[in-house]
Amino acid sequence: MGTKILNIVAYAYVGKGISGGDRIFIECVKRWSGKDYTINVFTSKDGLNICKRYGLGLKNVTYIVLSPSKLDKFSLYLVYIIRLIKGSIIITRFVEKIKDAHVKIVVYSESDFWPDSIPAWILKMKFRKAKWVAGFYLFVSNPFSNESTYKGKRFLRGLFYYLSQIPVYWLVKKYADMVWVTNELDRWRFIDGEKLTPERVIAVRGGVDTKTPSQVLEPKEKKYDAVFIGRFCPEKGILELIDIWKYVCEMKRDAKLAVLGAGELEKKVEAKIIKYHLGNNIELLGFKDGVEKFKIIKESKVILHSSIYDSGGMAACEAMLCGLPGVCFDLLSLRVYYPKGMLKAPRGDLMAFAKNIINLLDDRELYNRMGKEALEFAKDWDWDKRAKELLNIIQRELFHTII
Repeated sequence: MGTKILNIVAYAYVGKGISGGDRIFIECVKRWSGKDYTINVFTSKDGLNICKRYGLGLKNVTYIVLSPSKLDKFSLYLVYIIRLIKGSIIITRFVEKIKDAHVKIVVYSESDFWPDSIPAWILKMKFRKAKWVAGFYLFVSNPFSNESTYKGKRFLRGLFYYLSQIPVYWLVKKYADMVWVTNELDRWRFIDGEKLTPERVIAVRGGVDTKTPSQVLEPKEKKYDAVFIGRFCPEKGILELIDIWKYVCEMKRDAKLAVLGAGELEKKVEAKIIKYHLGNNIELLGFKDGVEKFKIIKESKVILHSSIYDSGGMAACEAMLCGLPGVCFDLLSLRVYYPKGMLKAPRGDLMAFAKNIINLLDDRELYNRMGKEALEFAKDWDWDKRAKELLNIIQRELFHTII
């Protein structure tokens, strides 16, 4: 492979739960860490815990952890700024230690959040030979637009996120050597035909674990009519999902829904289930992963991807890998992200969404055809394959070599 490559990953991790970008980072680094080069991960204590939880241990990976501050507990915004400052200082000191070493450096910023992207940009500025791969997986909606999910009490958070993304977008377009986005549509917001050529702006999409499902036996009969997997946040349409299931139960009284996930809207979800008297129709099963998750998936018939604002979403593809057809809203991003295996309802039409679910449950021919489409589509999402492809792209485009 020639000169040793030092991979530096900025992953400050601010917030709760795990995003698609978090999953891409963890699954890729797990597979890259066995190669013959060094990986350093600059992260927070929370980030380290997330990495360990998802199987990214200490083997062949060095963690430089930002120690928690006594002020961290007071405000998410304060945590954001503190981790930005700490990360910038630590990565600057790190560059001083390695700047004379004969290594090729790749710095990967896991997200557009400042605590990830700004330290990566600083490293790029201080070590001009370094190559910056920037993750930019979701363009936040304008909080003043009708499409925005940042309403009411969430408006200030949405405004903060929206405004903070603007300078990062500019820095990435000007200084990054490669950009990873979620889908094909977002690629064209970065491609400039000069440094950021089409070959250097990559629609990662994501991946799935193709091994674990084989460890789970197919049940003799399905327990759930449908399953939802995702964070309980407005973008994922979790509250709309409860309304949808109310309509489903009006057409199929005993319909059962399994809900896997957690998040900020948990109490509102629980309250809506009680309001609609759906306690016997919806089971909130919390966060699940690995064998436990695939057991529930295989006990289900249909995967529901109820996002109302999204650039993609990998969770649905895990269920599609088990042969489950899906239902989603007809978002422009999901047309290119999930072109097969999903019935699409007009955006915001909850009844049409519910009818699509019923159609899949009642029409055996439609169900089998869509299930086969889903399975064939998902097979191409293997994490081993995807991580190798991405590493080869970095080598080819940034260093003109192939591993």
